[in-house]
Amino acid sequence: MKATSPTADVIEPTSPHATETTTLLPKSDIESPRDVPYRDVISGPRFHFLFWSIMFGCTIAFFDTTLMASSHPVITSYFNASNAASWLSTVFYLTSTVFQPVFGRVSDNVGRRPVLLFVIVVFFTSTAWCGAAGDIGSFIAARAVSGIGAGGVMSLASILTSDMVKIEYRGIYQSYYNVAYGVGNGLGAALGGFLCDKLGWRAAFYVQLPFIAVYGILAILSCPDNLGPNLAKTQGKTIREGFKSFDAYGTIGMILTVSGLILGVNLGGNVFTWTHPFVISNLVVAVIAGIGLVLVERRAERPILPLRLFTTTPVANVIGSNFVASMTVNAVLFNVPLYLQAVRQTSPTTSGFYLFPPLVGASITAIAVGFYITLTRRLKPPMIAGSISALGGAIAVTCLSADTPGALLPWLIPFVSIGQGAFFPAATIAVLALNSQEDQAVATTTLGLVRSLGSILGVALSSWVLQNVLPIYLNKYITAADPTTKEHIIRTVRASIQSIRHLGPVHKKQVITAYAASLRATFIVAIVFATVSALLILPAHLPRLQRQADMDDPEDREPRNELTSGVGEGDDDDGGGDEDEAEQALPVTPTQTIRRTITGGSRTLGGHSTSFGEPIERRASFDVSI
Repeated sequence: MKATSPTADVIEPTSPHATETTTLLPKSDIESPRDVPYRDVISGPRFHFLFWSIMFGCTIAFFDTTLMASSHPVITSYFNASNAASWLSTVFYLTSTVFQPVFGRVSDNVGRRPVLLFVIVVFFTSTAWCGAAGDIGSFIAARAVSGIGAGGVMSLASILTSDMVKIEYRGIYQSYYNVAYGVGNGLGAALGGFLCDKLGWRAAFYVQLPFIAVYGILAILSCPDNLGPNLAKTQGKTIREGFKSFDAYGTIGMILTVSGLILGVNLGGNVFTWTHPFVISNLVVAVIAGIGLVLVERRAERPILPLRLFTTTPVANVIGSNFVASMTVNAVLFNVPLYLQAVRQTSPTTSGFYLFPPLVGASITAIAVGFYITLTRRLKPPMIAGSISALGGAIAVTCLSADTPGALLPWLIPFVSIGQGAFFPAATIAVLALNSQEDQAVATTTLGLVRSLGSILGVALSSWVLQNVLPIYLNKYITAADPTTKEHIIRTVRASIQSIRHLGPVHKKQVITAYAASLRATFIVAIVFATVSALLILPAHLPRLQRQADMDDPEDREPRNELTSGVGEGDDDDGGGDEDEAEQALPVTPTQTIRRTITGGSRTLGGHSTSFGEPIERRASFDVSI
């Protein structure tokens, strides 16, 4: 509840139309209920219809994403192209990652509805193409296009939710995403192999088509055309005129940078050696295009990747910490199955069961964090808890050895994923809250891009460490009278961990010891990642979220006095008083020109660039001093 005062009736001190009878709240705020989770851009029934429709679509997209995990051996064997298996995931991951920022900016120009319907059509068409592919080349191309469709469905779902849901309720609705994520991933991993065995691998794709079609119909019926900035329409321009401000050069630079980085890092040391010309050329392209991207984005009117997201605190802290946290999670989860199969000699199926608790733990934690944020509007505690859990989890897996009791394994593995479940939802809401409403799309997709790149680099760097350390430990621990025999054993166990179980007892124990030591070195890298992530988020000042009604109130009042020094999260609640009471105790003054941002030194706020001394129309979604 806000305090009232005679000056509260004034919209702007300089406004010639402001009178003593001017209402405190805009008309839309008076007429619309204040205790509902949706903003006034959409009605209640349509909001629920649209939200649960996009949750249905997300579940299908998550299903398709994990389907290949269990079905790719069948598909590549059918085409007699097992050596091309890595390309199936690489091209999908590439297109689903690189086009996320593009969907954000395009939907800003033409509206959310046309882009949503477009990605659904692409998703349906490419899935049908996957099922009908006649050779491995056609199938790889279909998966590349499918990445655009599935990635677009997931990106638009998050963007639409940001358009509709009030920021103080976003935590709860973020938790619903985690339910869709868990259900979709679980069904994809569990049913992929089953569908291939019982109905054939083509049916695994055809069975998705009716569900995608239903989602398309639901989207047509539920998605209004007034969501998002709709720049072309609101500025009275044609679609062609609206796209004149589209960051075409930045888009090209971003695609080249991300594509070169993903192809180079994902294929280097996996399909090709790190010195292979294809790997080197892609990394060189990534570096050159990245430099050009920075130069272009500094001058772009509406940049595809706003540089302020990476240079302005605290949003840069949150995004950077997310990037490194993604590296931590994937460095651990990628190598834990290797530990189970190489050191513990479990089957692939059994190692998969050990990964079930982390998935469940992350989902439950994310749901709990979503409700916590909604109830308290505090963001930093879940991030700190998530960072501590991830660091503890990285330390825990470092303690794994060949002699670790089996009963301890389910208790040592999940903590990194639980940390992810606590950290990522809070970070998502923080990035959204630190940007104005019209920049929600680009902020959402940029965060998704950064997390995807972190995932790739986490796997690549941990694999690079393992591949370089493993030969050292194999040479150290393996003993053989004949150097040729020793070399043969090393070459064989590096090529296939399944060959370890066929070794004699002595050599088998030596190889297991070498793998355990190598994986310990790899997990130490995850500890470094987790430490860096925690150090990035600790100094970030993230006071409590504002309510959406206060954000949308055009009477941008002077902020709370106790936050003028930029205190952090913990300082917000040290006063011991109720927040609403504190607000009532403060005088309400007319809108004044805002001359600095929440960082005290940045020239941007809420997506709007400004020089010092010029007024800023938007503010971030925090109760902070500006």
